[in-house]
Amino acid sequence: MKPPAGASDRDAWLLLAAVTGVGPRTCGALVRSFGTPARAVAAAAGPRGVDRLAAVPGVTRARAAAVVDALARADPAAMDREARAAGLFLLTPVDADYPAALAGSCDPPPAVWGRGTLPPADRPAVAVVGTRGASPYGLRVAHALGKALARAGLVVVSGLARGIDGAAHAGALAGGGPTVGVLGCGVDVVYPPEHAALAGEIAACGALLSEHPPRTSPHPGHFPRRNRIVAALSRAVIVVEAPLDSGALVTARLAADLGRDVLAVPGPVDRGTHAGCHRLLRDGARLCEGIQDVLLLLRGEELPPLDGSGDGPSLFAALPTRTPPPDGPALVLWNALDPDDARDFDDLAARTGLSPDVVAIALTHLELEGYAHRVPGLGFRRVL
Repeated sequence: MKPPAGASDRDAWLLLAAVTGVGPRTCGALVRSFGTPARAVAAAAGPRGVDRLAAVPGVTRARAAAVVDALARADPAAMDREARAAGLFLLTPVDADYPAALAGSCDPPPAVWGRGTLPPADRPAVAVVGTRGASPYGLRVAHALGKALARAGLVVVSGLARGIDGAAHAGALAGGGPTVGVLGCGVDVVYPPEHAALAGEIAACGALLSEHPPRTSPHPGHFPRRNRIVAALSRAVIVVEAPLDSGALVTARLAADLGRDVLAVPGPVDRGTHAGCHRLLRDGARLCEGIQDVLLLLRGEELPPLDGSGDGPSLFAALPTRTPPPDGPALVLWNALDPDDARDFDDLAARTGLSPDVVAIALTHLELEGYAHRVPGLGFRRVL
């Protein structure tokens, strides 16, 4: 089978998306060089296809050969059929529902797969991102911000990762608004696995989105690419808690490069997980003390003061304290958890006297209900 010289622009985008190991930058270079995706695909046809593609700046001969080979084997119609059969949507930059903010970014994905329903294009989106190893403070702030943003009619975008991302998504759902999770794997693959229920809730009233085809496993190289999509989709990016080496700072930098606003939440100076936020503030990011700062930035709106003092509402002053879970093993276990130090399974069983089976069930309940947070490799912390 030869690359289809007469492919439509939509089919051509899908063909380019099917080229394994060639990212949006190469696809963008090909489309810019030949004028349209259909012309880029047509240029790959025939005996001199590799020569024509290799003449494009930045495209090596080996990469050109890989593109030609992949185009010869890809089937756009089959990709559409597979997406529909799995209950997914599949969009290219020429489709009306492809996010306009993403299409207008540098080298947009040639295709995105989704599960659920994308929010209306005229509903502004704000990204809330941060570290996987978040503190109880960071989790509370992310959840409260997500909830407040959703109640203000904004779409919350994040990466469905552990920590800040998951708390922001959960907060948006609690606020009754849609949220969009951008994944570094296929939208039919849940990562991390403990976010399976959260992913289902997001798809039910928002969307999961990925530039990777179904069944694609998570890979470290996928997450920086995911971060650029998070940044592109959003009018502003809020970094809640992040150490200096956090991927959230990459998202903030990409957002700034795209002309998006960057906000950062301050935190305790003696915790390294907040050092990235403090550096962003030092370098010119806007201070985020709550929803007031976001609405003033995006809409010029002010909220009434909380107490008549004349000061705008501070998210931190209004953070609620969690009510304990109902009586039973979950309450016993919750009382044994510490908000600052993670406790492992064996320690919790010893402290409570509960059997291992009961501890496992109660921990699952507490985590799903947002009362406990799993710290990979360390155990669980209480969420205040």
